[in-house]
Amino acid sequence: MTGDHSSKQYDTDLETIRSKVLLMGGIVERQFQDAMASFRVGNSELAERVITEDDTVNRLEVELDDACSHLIVRRQPTANDLRTVMATIKIITDLERVGDEATKIARTSLHLHKRGVGLIAHYETVRSIADVAAEMLRSSLDALARLDEKQAHALIAHDAIIDHGFRNITRNLVTFMMEDPRTISTSIDTMWVAKAIERIGDHAKNIAEYVIYVVGGKDIRHSDYIALDKTPVA
Repeated sequence: MTGDHSSKQYDTDLETIRSKVLLMGGIVERQFQDAMASFRVGNSELAERVITEDDTVNRLEVELDDACSHLIVRRQPTANDLRTVMATIKIITDLERVGDEATKIARTSLHLHKRGVGLIAHYETVRSIADVAAEMLRSSLDALARLDEKQAHALIAHDAIIDHGFRNITRNLVTFMMEDPRTISTSIDTMWVAKAIERIGDHAKNIAEYVIYVVGGKDIRHSDYIALDKTPVA
């Protein structure tokens, strides 16, 4: 009976952590959306909200890390249970870094529009990779919530789309700066935004890889990965 009670308590503790991780995921999703909206229209109120919410995300990271550490000490999980807790700690770190990248976009947006910059050069190209990154992040959190290994596999392949788009943006902006040196400051800011988006895609991919690790026990990080399913992200 003691063992059964302990197991139930462990499941309850883990589910509480899981719920807070998904809450954290929802916050960073909103941060990214608001940051991109601010970048598009120069809404300083949205940008400031993103920056303020980063404190909430940081606080959640500390609380969740502490909860996971206590869970390991108190329950001493083994095998798949320990794998789940360790992967959760990694996911928490990735989510916090998504929040950091969204905050960078928001701060850059404030700088751009305070300088009176109107139309952002190559905005549509930046927006297109942001849309892919946002969908990857949403899908990775959905795969985490449902522990859907197939969905996690499917979304990983989309990271290549973002990487390709980022390289194109970089080349185009370098050419733009060479042709008109007056655009250098704005172009560099835009490049930083594109880089932040590329990193968000990386973090979404990482979360998907941890879902695969939890469900199937296979660590596919740093491997020559070939997606099992290249259907569009759900």
